[in-house]
Amino acid sequence: MRTLVLCVGLALAPAPVQAVPLAYDLQRDASTVAFATDFGGQTITGAIPLDAADLVIDFDRLSNCKIAVRLNAARADASFPFAAQALKGPTVLDTAAHPQMTFVSTSVSPKGKGARVKGNLTIRGVTRPVTMEAQIRRQKGTESGDRSRLTVQLTGAVKRSDFGATGYSDMVSDVVRITITARIARAD
Repeated sequence: MRTLVLCVGLALAPAPVQAVPLAYDLQRDASTVAFATDFGGQTITGAIPLDAADLVIDFDRLSNCKIAVRLNAARADASFPFAAQALKGPTVLDTAAHPQMTFVSTSVSPKGKGARVKGNLTIRGVTRPVTMEAQIRRQKGTESGDRSRLTVQLTGAVKRSDFGATGYSDMVSDVVRITITARIARAD
């Protein structure tokens, strides 16, 4: 799941060209999944490394878009030292038994200047439908019309209890806000 395919239409910049499939590679070191949840009066934040992503994006027909990402839950980290260990433990992510998490889209439709992405999220071996909001933009430092480096961002929220991640429910909120940031570069 290393290569990304992007069918670029006219959405990023005006260009009098037909949509052409372009291959992209995931920039793993610059791509993350960030999360945030409430802990009493504070917020626990953290990140889970994005291992791989497969994308097919067709700006002319969003219904043709496909998104699949794989996360390395075993390398999850959190803003509080004890929270990172608890996060990977058997009552939350149970990374010893389930070291990966996945998201696979089932439909993509327009929403404002972005898209609504419905799909299946698997955490702890439990798969549930979720809805994410998607945006795509050129990376900082690129010029108008330059599609060589892009950033795809998916945002949404899940209830961790839906996936059996019920540990510390007396201290930590059930709702977890998620931001997936996949930075991609055109393949050679």
